[in-house]
Formats: sequence, C-alpha cells, structure tokens
Amino acid sequence: DGFIVIGGDGSLAGAQAMHAAGVPCIGVPKTIDNDVGLTETSFGFDTAVQTVTDAIDRLHSTAESHDRVMVVEVMGRHTGHIALHAGIAGGATAILVPEERFDIGAVAQHIVTRHRSGKFASIVVVAEGALPAVGTMEIPQREVDRWGHERLGGIGRRVADELSSRTGFEARSTELGYIQRGGSPSAFDRVLATRFGIAAMGAALDGEWGSMAAVQADTIVRVPLSDLDGPRPVAPELLAAARWFAV
Repeated sequence: DGFIVIGGDGSLAGAQAMHAAGVPCIGVPKTIDNDVGLTETSFGFDTAVQTVTDAIDRLHSTAESHDRVMVVEVMGRHTGHIALHAGIAGGATAILVPEERFDIGAVAQHIVTRHRSGKFASIVVVAEGALPAVGTMEIPQREVDRWGHERLGGIGRRVADELSSRTGFEARSTELGYIQRGGSPSAFDRVLATRFGIAAMGAALDGEWGSMAAVQADTIVRVPLSDLDGPRPVAPELLAAARWFAV
C-alpha cells in the first residue's frame, strides 16, 4: 500500500519527494544526529551519546595521567547534538559545533588559563562539521562525494595541531567515527523505536499517508512530512549551558 521510510534528514526528504509525487509514505525519524525537525528526539541518539560519553570518560584518564589535551571528534555534519550532550555529560573543557564558528585562539587561551590554575588535563569535543571563524585557522578544501556532499573528518586532528602550536602543550586527537553507530541500543532507544513503530503502523491503518511519527512533550504524535524543513539545530539554551561548564 505504501512505504514506511525509516531514517534521518536525507531519507525523510526522499519520503517527502516520493509522497509529493503520489507514492504513499509514512516517516519514522531514526538518526544518531538527532537533527530531524518536528520531533524532540529520534532513536539512535541516546545510544550514540552514551557511547561517546563512555569514550570521553576513558580519555580523561589518559589526559590526566599525561597532562595532555585530548581532542575528540564526533559525528555531526550540520548540528552538534551529539557533541553538546556528550561533552556536557563527559565534562569537556570546550565543545565545538557547526551551529557556531569557533575561535581557535580563544580555545587555546582557555586551555592556557586552566593550566595556570593547576588544571593540566583538558578534553575538547568537536563535531565533524564544526568550522573555525573566518581568518582564525586554515582549513583545507574539502572533497565532495558523487552526490555533492562534502567529505567530513579530520577537523579533530587540525584542532589538536593548532592547540599544540598555540599553547605549547601536547594535544592528541581521537576520531570515534562509526563506533558511534554500533553496539547494543540503550533501553530508551529500544522503547522509543517500539513506540514509533506502533505509531507508524497506526497511521498506515488509518490511511494517514504523508505523516511522520514524532515525539512532542514526551507524547508520540503524527506530523505532516511536508512540514519538514531541513536539519534541526541545537537549542540556544543548550549552547549556553555548555559554556557554563567549560571551566
């Protein structure tokens, strides 16, 4: 009778186009990036954040035993949901996200200030899509794939190199990559996926094609696929919260 399309921003944009062309579709948001609009969360995100937080917890030991700056690169092409949630949960010194261009000089000064106060270990979390403020740091031209998307990855290494040269402290980078996508799902994600599945089947049985299952105020609702409009950025309140704890 139609398609139930399970995926992130790209998959659901495809579902929009298919439905507009007359192919019945229902959407289910599934992305670790958590950037689908009209829903407060998507399944996969909670598991990914816990995976990244566990990695940051382990890196604290290395940073503290060697008085080292550790830069952790995480997924997040257009949005910094994973970086911000895991960075706050893991006690990061700085969190760099695509929503705001970062000043590498300010990050370096912040780390120097910490060292002067006796805090010799720092964790910097950077989303793969984060970019420096214009004129503050050189970034090589990115390659594009056959669909015209930029190939991301490597910003963590560049940030680590810049911090080493600007502070004089040893900085190392770790790129978590696809490890964020694997592993055993959290209980929250298992329950959320089940709730979304029930909602999608209910919409199909009711003939409500062209809708998407979504979470709003902790309730599963149906929203029009046609109302989706690009990636959902991190809330300004969460960006502000990250700055409070970057000490």
